[in-house]
Amino acid sequence: MADHWMRGAAMLLALVAAPAAAQSGSEARLSREIDRLSAEVDRLEATRAIKTLQRAYGYFVDRALWREAADLFADDATIELGSDGVYVGKQRIHDYLKRLGGGREGLRYGQLNEHMMLQPVVDVAADGHTAKARWRDWMMLGQFQQHAEWGDGIMENSYVKDGATWKIASVHLFTNFVVPYEAGWARARPAAADWRSEAAKDFPPDRPPTVAYRPFPDAYVPPFHAETGGGR
Repeated sequence: MADHWMRGAAMLLALVAAPAAAQSGSEARLSREIDRLSAEVDRLEATRAIKTLQRAYGYFVDRALWREAADLFADDATIELGSDGVYVGKQRIHDYLKRLGGGREGLRYGQLNEHMMLQPVVDVAADGHTAKARWRDWMMLGQFQQHAEWGDGIMENSYVKDGATWKIASVHLFTNFVVPYEAGWARARPAAADWRSEAAKDFPPDRPPTVAYRPFPDAYVPPFHAETGGGR
């Protein structure tokens, strides 16, 4: 009799406990789904902020606002354009960009310096504090009634979150070509052995170039950050 009663009690307890266990399982699944969606929202918000940041950089460069452009960088950030080498820190980045732009803040009369930030591929790290992105920098350059150029390059950049604000941690532009508008890239000449800008020759970098390559018409594909362990 005792065994029969014990078996009945166990069955009753199982019936009472089943809905609670099922409810607990549903709550756990719901909690996990909420966490997943929250993480996805954070990633999408970070991606949007990084795109806005990079396009702001492009706008300030377009307008030759070098101080504003440099202020988008982290304090220990780097910039590397073409074969010029690596410049480290906000002030060095500002001074280098200013020299590239003709040595003054703001555009000269008739100066065109358009840099369109296109084809973004943004990968935010799992911790949400760093990111990497690939861009195409398409350029229209020139001086009214003097000269005009097309330019093209691939950027592999990194970003860091400083509090609630994203900053540029590094810019690396792999210049593909800068050629006269009239002749275009079809008549581009192979780059000279030393194809640094005049700005870099007069204002040496803090570190040498990280990659040795030749621009168009040589074929060079910059490594994609996802292939080198960066990104997601």
